[in-house]
Amino acid sequence: MLLGTHTPKLDDKGRIILPAKFREDLAGGVVITRGQERCLYVFSTAEFESVHERIRQAPLSNKQARDFMRMFLSGASAEMPDSQNRITIPQSLRTYAGLEKELVVTGVGAHAEIWNAQAWNDFVEANEESYADMEQEVIPGLF
Repeated sequence: MLLGTHTPKLDDKGRIILPAKFREDLAGGVVITRGQERCLYVFSTAEFESVHERIRQAPLSNKQARDFMRMFLSGASAEMPDSQNRITIPQSLRTYAGLEKELVVTGVGAHAEIWNAQAWNDFVEANEESYADMEQEVIPGLF
């Protein structure tokens, strides 16, 4: 399970070092793709295959499903960590997420997210107060 918040730096070649706590889960390869709120989603290859299988179940007659598939899958890039546990983030995805040198990588259970550091800080600030009230509306019966 991928958990926590980490602050790796993006190098000049568009690479980041995977957080140490994520390495075992992501050692077999990753798929990076567009996420919501202009972040990137990072899945292990196995988890991405599972997500892809669920996406394939969506009816092609549904325009929202087609649009989601197009955005989610067309931006996907399979990457393998190198010997120094770095992965390369393709330029198109760096542009989509507005990534610069300062990053935040968050573990969100089955996947990780890569954020521009300022965008992450803005997101947290905008959602901090309403967080306490979310679980009743979003995840009934959680607590």
